[in-house]
Amino acid sequence: MRSRLAKRVYYGWVVAACCFVSSGIMFGMTYSFSVFFDALLGAFDASPARISLVFGVQTFAIYAGAALLGGALDRFGPRRILLLGTLLLGGGLYGTGLSASYPVLVATYGLVTGVGMGCLYLVAYAVVPHWFRRRRGTATGFASAGLGVGMLLIAPGSAELIARYGWRGAFRTLAVVLTALLLLAVLFLADSPGSVGADRSHEFPGESASAERAGRPALDGGVEPIGGVRETVRSLPFALVVLGWTLIYAPLFVLVNHAVPFAGDLGARWAGVLALSVIGFTTSAARLGIGFGADRVGRVRVFVVSSSLMGVSLLALPFAGGPVGLLAVATCFGIGYGGNGALLSPLVADLFGAEQLGALYGIVSLAFGVAGLFASPLASVGYETFGSYLPVFLVVGAVGLAGAACIEGAGRLRGVL
Repeated sequence: MRSRLAKRVYYGWVVAACCFVSSGIMFGMTYSFSVFFDALLGAFDASPARISLVFGVQTFAIYAGAALLGGALDRFGPRRILLLGTLLLGGGLYGTGLSASYPVLVATYGLVTGVGMGCLYLVAYAVVPHWFRRRRGTATGFASAGLGVGMLLIAPGSAELIARYGWRGAFRTLAVVLTALLLLAVLFLADSPGSVGADRSHEFPGESASAERAGRPALDGGVEPIGGVRETVRSLPFALVVLGWTLIYAPLFVLVNHAVPFAGDLGARWAGVLALSVIGFTTSAARLGIGFGADRVGRVRVFVVSSSLMGVSLLALPFAGGPVGLLAVATCFGIGYGGNGALLSPLVADLFGAEQLGALYGIVSLAFGVAGLFASPLASVGYETFGSYLPVFLVVGAVGLAGAACIEGAGRLRGVL
């Protein structure tokens, strides 16, 4: 079936569609945490910081799992990794709906579901660059746009399920539905162009026959690799990328976990839930457009500008003043997040080469784990200390701008800016 389809269309777009589903489910589910926040807070009689820690553990598990499995992706192929992630995600979500204590909640929703999401994340972002070079930004923009659609559907869908069936029933329902969708993606995903007989000559003109048989793309952009994985990881540009991603995504994790409580302080909790959907819609649209444009004006440059917009949005958030202002900030943030989210794996490939992208992308993704583990709980502590989100959002916004500066530094060191 896949081979017949490959004769009609370039199969890289089918792979990108499977990655679209993977990113949509993974991010739509994890970024809906704030929708479940109040229900979990009441059910487990825990402080807001302890409930936020569950999300932090999940986020760390996502990206630690991605780092550990990056080499496995290169070795065993994406279909097996996506299947593993599907089973872990479905089992973890169903187990969350049955959890009777806080430690069990941490184990099921934090660890098991988190590692499953890590598998989905790795496939969603590290696979497409192996199928595209000429239109790499466009293809990864499309694949990562699933994030926005997932947020647009899963956040309000989860709220409706909680209202109808309670939070436990909502988790069990999501487990069944999302597992079914992911199994469909596993069915159509291909491990390499050779496995379905896809012709990559249009995307990789001049690629050697041996590289094509092995399913590896040629390096592009005229940037020579630093060396093997060890040499690259030890280099200053790589360290700047890891630090930059850690700082850039602190605003993201703070916003998605505190948008609903912040809106509640404004007397419009509904606007916080809607803001998550607005971010989802705008980031999805931005990824489609910005990925295409970045192929022409420079992917690293666009990444830096987009990341800066995320930081500026957090600086503006405490002055939103009401639902309209909150939704306006969410729109700006979604555009910035869409711009850099579309270019995550292209950034790594453009700076360090695509030959060992699974391993390198998995390692640099630990930055997300660190940001997710600490940013949201520290924001909760800051709010409890000051009784206001004003100092929290100002500090986090400045941190995001510092992260964008780190990526610019890495680009200049590698000669791509």
